[in-house]
Amino acid sequence: MPNRCLIPLCLAIWLAFSLSIPGKASAAEAGLADEQVAGLSIAAVMAEGEALRSALDALVQRGNPDVAPTLILAMRYQGRDREKIVAAFRALTGSEAEDWFSAMLWQEAHPEIVPHASYREIKLTVFKLLDENFMRFLGDDRALPENLGIRLEEITWGGVRVDGIPSLDNPARIPAAEAEYLRGDDLVFGVAINGDIRAYPLRIMGWHEMFNEVIGGVPVALAYCTLCGSGILFETRVAGREKPFIFGSSGFLYRSNKLMFDRETDSLWNQFTGQPVSGPLKDSGIALKIRPVAITTWADWRARHPETTVLSLDTGHRRDYGSGVVYRNYFASPDLMFPVVVGDETTVRRKDYVFGIRGPGAAKAWPLAAFAGGKVINDRIGDMPVVLIGDASTRTVRAYERGTAAFTSASAVDALYGPGGVWRIGEDGITGPAGEQLGRIAGHIAYWFAWDGYLGVRSELYVGTE
Repeated sequence: MPNRCLIPLCLAIWLAFSLSIPGKASAAEAGLADEQVAGLSIAAVMAEGEALRSALDALVQRGNPDVAPTLILAMRYQGRDREKIVAAFRALTGSEAEDWFSAMLWQEAHPEIVPHASYREIKLTVFKLLDENFMRFLGDDRALPENLGIRLEEITWGGVRVDGIPSLDNPARIPAAEAEYLRGDDLVFGVAINGDIRAYPLRIMGWHEMFNEVIGGVPVALAYCTLCGSGILFETRVAGREKPFIFGSSGFLYRSNKLMFDRETDSLWNQFTGQPVSGPLKDSGIALKIRPVAITTWADWRARHPETTVLSLDTGHRRDYGSGVVYRNYFASPDLMFPVVVGDETTVRRKDYVFGIRGPGAAKAWPLAAFAGGKVINDRIGDMPVVLIGDASTRTVRAYERGTAAFTSASAVDALYGPGGVWRIGEDGITGPAGEQLGRIAGHIAYWFAWDGYLGVRSELYVGTE
């Protein structure tokens, strides 16, 4: 954001604290009052030239890394002298950070650093200048540490305002035969609930990242975090609440993970876990139920479900919905767009796709590469035996219970060989020759860095042993 956007309010705030900003001589004194540190911190974010350099020198001489989060904020929003801010940050923290991105990684790795008391108001001032609606989520006391389930210093602006990535709420759909805009190899999110079959092309959903629908009588929302490579289908009706939740995109990120919000309470939610992390719902204990969704090609989904409907291009928004347009460069790159500490990459790299299942008391991920050429994998998650049917080329994996059975591939794409002969693959489950059924298990695709970093529980990783 251009620095000039900050000038009017920033100068007013800075001048209000100017009498508290010590000169170089007093900076060497044993201690500074909180008001003085606040004035220095505001200058670090908002001043320029000699005022900025004097403030940075004083903060470094003070020697307390509690202002490191403020300097990280300054690295992102200061229009000039970023090199001096980085140098001050390095002197205070002993890190080798070279820019905002690497400083954010240092911050994530050092949760023991408690920001100075002035940090919250400075950061909220910046957010308010970006979009006053951000205060719906973090204003008043919502950004106090005790009212957040995540660290304020790790909540970052994603580059858009509230609803700048507009959700699709009960969007227009058309029959498959009318979807002439789609190519056969275009990927879609395929959803089937109680016989209601629908397809949501990724080339459209990449611009909206969220839909709110009622499918088969069940209120659901698909949270598609393009940065995480994940599309997760949540059931939005929660026991004890009169209405289902309706979600939107807040414009905020947390560790390269989209923070969505519900339109009833303006609570922020971790879209990967389906749990609220701020606002009135923070300590509610709510965790949205995950429902099955499949990524596959339009040609495959339509062949399996000729009765499917699909999103119309008439979304009410002007976007380029062409194939391979949205996030083209990001999807093609091995790099992340926003900072997050990445765990073990020995087996899979940060932006390798995995298929993950969160079971009762256990979680497991299967590298998408394990399904190269189309493959059936008999495995288990915790104590639950599962069978997974996938194809890496189309980013498709479906998972089912398997009891004591073992399955192998059949010649037909919608069939398996199992006990008694041929079993049919459906969206709800697999059906045996005698009518016996084994149910579908909810799971989803994601980049490895997201699965490994956001679950909050330790996940097993499949390494090829069935």
